[in-house]
Amino acid sequence: MSHLSPLSASELSLLSAEERATGLRLACEAIIRGPLLVYVPAQSQRSQQTVRKTVTESAIPICPAVRKVSLKLSPATMDDGEGDADRLFKCLSEAHGLSNLHIDFCALRQLSDVLRQSNWQITATIWMDREVIAVEPSVSSMILGAAVDIGTTTIACYIADLATGKIIATESAMNPQVAYGEDVLSRIGFATQEPDGLKTLQSAIVGELNRLLVSATDEVGLKPEDIMDLVVVGNTTMHHLFLGLTPRYIGRSPFTPAIQRAANIKARELGVAVNRGAYVHLLPNEAGFVGADNVGVMIAEKPYLRDEVSLIIDIGTNGEILLGNKNRILSASCATGPAFEGAHIAFGMRAAPGAIERVRIDPATLEVLFKVIGKNEWQTLYSSEEIGARGICGSGIIDAIAEMFRCGIILKNGKMNTDLISPRIIVGRDSRPEFVLAWAQETAIGANITISTSDIRAVQLAKGALYCGAKILLKKYGVAVPDRVVLAGAFGSYIDKESALAIGLFPSCPIEQVHSVGNAAGKGALLALLNLNERAEAEHVVTAVEYVELAMEPDFEREFYQAMQFPHMIDPVASCTSRQVRKTQPIT
Repeated sequence: MSHLSPLSASELSLLSAEERATGLRLACEAIIRGPLLVYVPAQSQRSQQTVRKTVTESAIPICPAVRKVSLKLSPATMDDGEGDADRLFKCLSEAHGLSNLHIDFCALRQLSDVLRQSNWQITATIWMDREVIAVEPSVSSMILGAAVDIGTTTIACYIADLATGKIIATESAMNPQVAYGEDVLSRIGFATQEPDGLKTLQSAIVGELNRLLVSATDEVGLKPEDIMDLVVVGNTTMHHLFLGLTPRYIGRSPFTPAIQRAANIKARELGVAVNRGAYVHLLPNEAGFVGADNVGVMIAEKPYLRDEVSLIIDIGTNGEILLGNKNRILSASCATGPAFEGAHIAFGMRAAPGAIERVRIDPATLEVLFKVIGKNEWQTLYSSEEIGARGICGSGIIDAIAEMFRCGIILKNGKMNTDLISPRIIVGRDSRPEFVLAWAQETAIGANITISTSDIRAVQLAKGALYCGAKILLKKYGVAVPDRVVLAGAFGSYIDKESALAIGLFPSCPIEQVHSVGNAAGKGALLALLNLNERAEAEHVVTAVEYVELAMEPDFEREFYQAMQFPHMIDPVASCTSRQVRKTQPIT
C-alpha cells in the first residue's frame, strides 16, 4: 500500500471508514508508484467471474439447531406481575417441555414490546433447545440458515429453508483476501507482519460474506436478518482469519491452530450481519493445514463408512487429500498454488466469459479446437470476431497441457519438443518456445494466447504436489492404488478426467472409478446446517483421522521430483483414453 498515493479528498468523502480500512481505493484517484497487487471487486468487474460452487443435494433427515415455536402467553395483570422473560420460559416449559432456557440479550431487549404489540401471541426461535435467540410478533413458519464455504480463492454461500431442507438461494464470489496474498502462507505473513493486518483480512472476508448474504436473500424477497443459523467451513488459516484469531503459529512448526474443536460463536461478535441472536457454527479443524473444509468433505462423502479405499482430492489453491475406508483414514495438505485458478500462467484467468475452458489438438496437424466460456460450440463454428477468447482458465490449462503431451509437443520432462515443425510453435518473449492455442484474430485482446514453458512448469509444480501427496498416503496406507478417486471442489468438477489422468494429476485409476462431486466442503457445511447429527459425526470422525505432514516424510523430495514428470517418472499408467498419442522418444 505504500506504493500508492495517499487518499485523495474525493476518496475520503466517498469511501466509508470500513472501506478505507480494507484497502479499497478508487482507480480514478489512486496513483501507482511501485509494484502493486490489485484486487478488483466483483461488482466493479466488467465481466463477472463464473465462480462454480454447486453442491449435489441429497435427502437427509431435517434436524436443525434452531426451530420456531408459536406461543400464546397469558397477559400480565395486577394480580400476576411475573416478569416477561420468566413468563416466556414458563410457557415454553408447559407447552413444549423446554426447561433451563435462557434468552439472548438482543432478544430480551425486544421481548416486552413484541409481547404487547402482538397481544401476547408470538413466535420464538430456539437454538439447541437451550436459548431463545429471537422473538417475532407474528406466526412465521419459514426459518432460514446459511452454509458458507470460505476457500482461499472463492467464497460460496448457500441459503436453506431449515424447515424443508431446500436450498433456496446460492451466491459465490472471489475471496477479497486475494489482494493481500494468493495462498495461505502469504496471508499468514500479511496478518502477522503488517500493521492491523489481521483486522484487515478479517474485515475483508466478513464484508464480502455480508454482501453475499444480502444478495442471496434478496433473490427470494427476504433479508439477512431472517437468517437464524450459520455453518462455516474453511481451511485452518481461513477459519482463523474469519474469527480474527492469529494464524501466526499455524505457519511455524509444530503448526498448531488456536482451536481444533467445533465452535459456536454469536454472529454479531464477528460482524456477520444476520439475525442479532444467531450463532455461527464452525466445524472442527483437523490440523494446522487441514481444516474444517476437509471435515466438511468427509461428512459429505463419508469414506469412513465404505469398504473400498477412496482417494478424495479437494483441488484448490490449497489442495487437501483424504485416503481410506471404514478401517482407517489418512489426510494431508499440499500447496498446489494458484496455477489451476489461472494465476502464474501467462494468459491465465479466472473462469469468466471469454476464458478457454476446453482444448483438443489434432495429433497429425497440431491444429487446435477450443471452447470459451459463454459459447457452446468449438471456435471453428464462429467467425473470428465472435470467438473473443480472453485467456485460459484452470480446466482449459489441464486440457491444453494434456493434449500437448499426447501430441508430443511436450516431452515427459515438461520441455517443449523443438524437433516438431508447426506454425503454432513460436519463439516467445523470453526466447523460449511457446505453443499458440488461439491466434490473435480469434481473441479479444489482439494477441496470440499461448502456453509457455513457464506455464508448463507451474502446472508441473501443482500437479506434482497433488500426486506426491496421494502417493505418500497410499504408501502409508499399504495399498498400491485406490479403489476409487473422488475429485471435489469447483475446479475438480469441471476438469476433463481423461486429461487429468493423462498429466498425472492423481494416481492411475480406471476412468469409470473417477468421480466428480462438486463442492463437497460446501455440501458438508449444508449437511451440518440441516442436521445436528452431522455436527456430532464431524466431531467424532475428526478424532480418528491420521494427519500426515508431507514435508516431514523422508521420501517427500524424491516423490515430488518424480511426480513432476508427465504423467510421472516411473509409476505405471492406466489406459484411460482412446485418443491418439503421437509417438516421441522417451526422456531418461
